[in-house]
Amino acid sequence: MLKGFHHVAIICSDYPRSKAFYTEVLGFSIIDENYREARDSYKCDLGLPDGSQIELFSFPGAPQRPSRPEAQGLRHLAFKVDNLDEMINHLTNKRVECEPVRVDEYTGKRFTFFQDPDGLPLELYEL
Repeated sequence: MLKGFHHVAIICSDYPRSKAFYTEVLGFSIIDENYREARDSYKCDLGLPDGSQIELFSFPGAPQRPSRPEAQGLRHLAFKVDNLDEMINHLTNKRVECEPVRVDEYTGKRFTFFQDPDGLPLELYEL
């Protein structure tokens, strides 16, 4: 039986920039970080207090994703927040632009989207 998500893997174009974004802007902690010489790449395990993790990879010459979230495949990654306005203010102060707040028509919950340094769609979903 599935127990939940352990991690989401992300391949970035600029490892130092993305590592700084996920740690300094979003507040992930570094669990483990390794340079893999044979692949000329980094693998960094990043964690949140509830145990959620992101595996941040760098691969030389990785192609860009071909389209926005409406293409087939993973659409976006959503983060739970207690206070949406507080997190939007935090991101704005870090020069991260958020879309206008929307309300989920089925749950009545508020949410917004923003992007990581590579344009990956990320969501804040208020609990």
